[in-house]
Amino acid sequence: SSDGGSQRTVSSLSRAGKMNGMHTVGKLMKVFVTRRIPQEGMKILSAAGVCEVSLWDSEEPVPRTELLKGVQGAQGLLCLLSDKIDTEVLDAAGPNLKVISTLSVGFDHLDLDEIKKRGIRVGYTPDVLTDATAELTVALLLSTARRLPEGVEEVKNGGWSSWKPLWLCGYGLSGSTVGIIGLGRIGMAIAKRLMPFGVKRLLYSGRTAKAYAAEVNGEFVPLDTLLSESDFIIVSCSLTPETQGLCDKAFFSKMKNTAVFVNSSRGAVVNQEDLYQALKNGQIAAAGLDVTTPEPLPTNHPLLTLKNCVVLPHIGSATYSTRGIMSDLAARNLLGGLQGTDMPSELKF
Repeated sequence: SSDGGSQRTVSSLSRAGKMNGMHTVGKLMKVFVTRRIPQEGMKILSAAGVCEVSLWDSEEPVPRTELLKGVQGAQGLLCLLSDKIDTEVLDAAGPNLKVISTLSVGFDHLDLDEIKKRGIRVGYTPDVLTDATAELTVALLLSTARRLPEGVEEVKNGGWSSWKPLWLCGYGLSGSTVGIIGLGRIGMAIAKRLMPFGVKRLLYSGRTAKAYAAEVNGEFVPLDTLLSESDFIIVSCSLTPETQGLCDKAFFSKMKNTAVFVNSSRGAVVNQEDLYQALKNGQIAAAGLDVTTPEPLPTNHPLLTLKNCVVLPHIGSATYSTRGIMSDLAARNLLGGLQGTDMPSELKF
């Protein structure tokens, strides 16, 4: 198929150097784009006329060897969260690399210490995917709590007979206590969407209390309190050394056995073996995951054998409109970094 991937150069319009009416055509800056991205971004890069774009022309991730080859001599890199940008990649790129623009809000795939050392600017795409991700998280919570995938399956396999009072019963949000771990942009957007369902209390935990939590009557509590009192627990924190493996055996053991756990942040926040045991042993009621480790999750993974675990393929921001806007923003971040001007969304670190 055409998706084995190949590197191709998308020549830019040769308008470079025509700034301030100077007609000397400057040298185009080399840019490497690690995957096919929505057209919105490619159009912006083309129209700018300041860069020569090499693209890994595939829907699939760029193999490591091709990434190391592609970045050679690049001044700009536009990457995805599946591309690990570490010392090896930065060394391969060489000293001309000025900017890394990632098509994501998360940046745990970037070695920020090393990037900072080299004075490279970083662009990312926060805010624009907040609504889509919050919406998907609510959909995942409802699907998990009300057992939608199980219901669909029963209809298809003939398990649906007569109406039964307790068949496929789940848990509702009305009158419930919701706990959000990480009340940042996305956590807050989730909270605002859940409150109209009749949630009684909204608890949140994290590094600091947030003034804006007042909008949803959020109560800042220690993690242990959140775990023992919540009917629904939503993880929406970023992946850091502190949050890596946060949701482990001890974490699940503090939850109610009727509680539903939802993660739409990063897979590595959860110890999946411990989650499997907690679900299997009835320590918690159900789990909905939009993120796993690894991604994709192998089809023979134990979690996929459980009826009370709903796993989605990391589609939090997957609406046509959101992905188009992310692509546009990533391209504009890249151009700002190349030209030494403001980036619409620069990561300050």
